[in-house]
Amino acid sequence: MDPLLRDLYQEVILDHGKHPRNLRHPEGANREGKGYNPLCGDQVTIYLVCDAAGKIADVAFEGRGCAISMASASMMTEVLRGKTEAEARRLFDDFHRLCTEEDFSLEAAAASDQDALERLQVLAGVREFPVRVKCATLAWHAMTSALDGGGPATTE
Repeated sequence: MDPLLRDLYQEVILDHGKHPRNLRHPEGANREGKGYNPLCGDQVTIYLVCDAAGKIADVAFEGRGCAISMASASMMTEVLRGKTEAEARRLFDDFHRLCTEEDFSLEAAAASDQDALERLQVLAGVREFPVRVKCATLAWHAMTSALDGGGPATTE
């Protein structure tokens, strides 16, 4: 990866890690999922406000953890708003592949929101550090837990 691009990606991750977006408990949250990474102690609770049609009207989180964990949760909340549950699940599947598969291509993604995947690409560098994949995907696992009706999600 180009060193300038790597530096830019690191700046984005640090900005989201230090100044997370949507760090709150939204009023009217009707779905909740908790995530815990026992390897490093990261904890996150994802709150969703889903409307009657199954669209995510609002999404936010509370928690604590490393910069990657907090940045991923922050970025996730930005890209999920307005998505259907099915779109959110496809985006998670593609994000997980982005973080784990060396040959993952945005063109072959199942999610229809290429812009969202491009924004999330800053976290793709975690694939070089398998332990950090768990940090990057924790909030996403908690989000799918919220969609499934709650319950704890871990990265074990």
